Amino acid sequence: MKDFLFREPLRELDPEIHALIGHEAERQIRKLIMVPSESLSSAAVHEAVSSVFAHIYAEGYPDERTRKLGEEAILDYEAELGHYRRYSDPRYYKGVEYADILESLARRRTAEVFANGIPAAKLYVNVQSLSGAPANTAVQYALMQPGDTLLSLALHVGGHLSHGSKVAYSGKTYNVVHYGVDEQTEHLDYDAIRALALEHHPKLIIAGYTSYPLEVDWQAFREIADEVGAYFLADIAHTAGLVAAGVIASPVGIADVVSFTTHKSLDGPRGAVILTHRRDLYRKLDRAVFPGLQGGPHMESIAGIAVAMRLAQTEQFKTLQYQTVANARALAAALEEEGVRVAYGGTDSHMVLIDCKGFKGPDGTPLMGDPAARILDIAGIVANRNTIPGDTTAAYPSGVRLGTPWVTQRGLKEPEMARIARAIAELFRATQAYVVPKRRPRRDYRARVDFDVLERVKLDIAALAAEAGHFEDAELSTGYPHFYFSNEALAGNGDFERLEFTGLRAKSFVDWLTPSDTAMMADGEARPITLLEANGEVLSAGMLTRVAREKYLLDIPTAQAPRVLTWLRALVDGYVATDDVYGRLPFLDAVRDLGAVPVPPVKLQAAAGPFVKPYFVGAHSRQEPAGESLPKFMWHEPEDAPERKTLLNATHREMGARMVPFGGWNMPVWYTGNLEEHRAVRQAAGLFDVSHMGCWDVAGPEAAAFLNLVLVNDVTALRVGQSQYSAFFDVDGIPLDDLMVYRMEDEKYLVVVNASNNDKDWAWVNAVLKGEVLIDPQRPWVKFQGRGVELRDLRAPSAGADMRAELALQGPAS
Repeated sequence: MKDFLFREPLRELDPEIHALIGHEAERQIRKLIMVPSESLSSAAVHEAVSSVFAHIYAEGYPDERTRKLGEEAILDYEAELGHYRRYSDPRYYKGVEYADILESLARRRTAEVFANGIPAAKLYVNVQSLSGAPANTAVQYALMQPGDTLLSLALHVGGHLSHGSKVAYSGKTYNVVHYGVDEQTEHLDYDAIRALALEHHPKLIIAGYTSYPLEVDWQAFREIADEVGAYFLADIAHTAGLVAAGVIASPVGIADVVSFTTHKSLDGPRGAVILTHRRDLYRKLDRAVFPGLQGGPHMESIAGIAVAMRLAQTEQFKTLQYQTVANARALAAALEEEGVRVAYGGTDSHMVLIDCKGFKGPDGTPLMGDPAARILDIAGIVANRNTIPGDTTAAYPSGVRLGTPWVTQRGLKEPEMARIARAIAELFRATQAYVVPKRRPRRDYRARVDFDVLERVKLDIAALAAEAGHFEDAELSTGYPHFYFSNEALAGNGDFERLEFTGLRAKSFVDWLTPSDTAMMADGEARPITLLEANGEVLSAGMLTRVAREKYLLDIPTAQAPRVLTWLRALVDGYVATDDVYGRLPFLDAVRDLGAVPVPPVKLQAAAGPFVKPYFVGAHSRQEPAGESLPKFMWHEPEDAPERKTLLNATHREMGARMVPFGGWNMPVWYTGNLEEHRAVRQAAGLFDVSHMGCWDVAGPEAAAFLNLVLVNDVTALRVGQSQYSAFFDVDGIPLDDLMVYRMEDEKYLVVVNASNNDKDWAWVNAVLKGEVLIDPQRPWVKFQGRGVELRDLRAPSAGADMRAELALQGPAS
């Protein structure tokens, strides 16, 4: 019989996804994954999750009587299948006889693992929640009404989004009161928590956290909850594996409800569990999950949970959990020895939170969690930014959260934790933090790290990861752009190696990369260039060829090629420090190694300087003068200048406009009145005379390079037809004027400046273009090369047929 089944393997049916999975498998092997909420699930769990149970629906629950059955009775197929055929079950779908056995088995095994002195038959387990947040939401839905009070730990000191964060469902539905930690000890203050409970009388109290690494006194919370008549939920999502192994205390039988995910320290599949010892609550909890919040359960995940619970009963699992905590404590101690402050005073669990603020940039800016986590990831240590005590908002976390489950599974122990701590400290000590003021967020914290330190740590972490165990049958052969290291072999074996830069902003990247003159290069043209290190020393000479605006080739002597290649790729990533901590080269799509090429026809000799080019990598490390210091731009407003009029001035007067002086111009402010005309614009449209505004044409192959020299934003980010708000700043960082830039064509820009500043701005940019004025106080001799740019004032008659006057049409009907 002909069927319609797809029997071919993934490699054949969808090679792109097959390759993507391979890349992710390699990432997990090549790096040290230290996100506390991540772990390796076993091959057996993977097999269960990918089983045929993924094909079916099973809305509802197994027969209630199965809660009392042990594993042997649940697996008595004669009895269970006979019962199913005769009496059916409560589910809405048929064909679920094996799903019933599976879910009953998962519930029973979970009860046995977490019994904590309570008979497994008296623990009521739900394994259908898709993950931790849905599980917590189901508990709240079961036990609370909208508007009821919820007492939980604040997000920025360790609480979870689902515990009442204002951006989450719980925070929008319930009256949330947060407790915190003691400002001095950074520990939970149970007296303060009790006082809040007595003041607010919550319906539900939540303990158990996402980034609080210390043990919790479950009994203290029980007493507080009893005193105010509240339900008590213990969320042990992070520590469930430690609880299962008996490494830390269990809340089961103490809390009214316990929730946890199965994919963190339990090493299981994506999923979650809700359990209670209270017979009066379990039906409410079940109904909250289904049909309250979910439809059909993911039976394949429940299969994985069943397997994970069997593994959790083994000695290997228990040994793993004890070592996980030992590793976390060793990591915390080693970090403290290296001068990295550990938040909360240490750890009792699988996670360590570090305070990055002790490492500061040259201007005192502290290293913050986000740039720290990014740099760690580049180096091969995967963690996450996190708030710690003292932070007031999740927008600016100053900590990094590290976890030991995954690396412990791979065999790392205390000596390796010390090695990781040294790597982290070395990176942070070599990092320059800085901040970029922005509108949203108001402060954009960033950091740059020393190139040599970064590459040294990358190699050390890669070697450590290579020593660790793994069970993925992955080939560690993927190179750039997935992974790159400074010790990798080049693609070629000749005297010169060819590198290729590609990307929309390749020209701008090349302009900023080298002190050599790269202006006005034609397609196909080649020029010798010099590359400098961040400290201004010569890195290499090379032969640069422009293929097109978006593609360049660079031929480098083989001896220098590995360092040049890694340096350029690191510059594109944007985290290595140059001589200018604020400087970051434009983004490229790729820096490729194309292999060996013949020796260039001309002998390459690195330029010794001095260099007159305004900006390039290493510029501020090269202070030898390349000419006389240029004078600072000075502007004197003309005295008694006549009032100017737009081309429509007579028309305004004929139409009865009220005319007033404005910035040296005679301009209309209204015709019939402010309110009436304001309404007209808001409801229909208004036509405004803005022909007094400065309107310049900046064109030519070096137009973008020139505008980037005098403006604060990068115009190469614009596509044709796009505009950008920008500004002129003087050499001391003082704003001269704000303006708009429009990209009209590939090499043509329109600049619109304020009317009152037009003459001053025009004089400034022309003086810069001609190389007549100071543009860098630290290197007062530098100047723009002055080629490839045509600058025209389009309001002037000299613009000829291109002379223009601007009108603005605004309003919903425009």
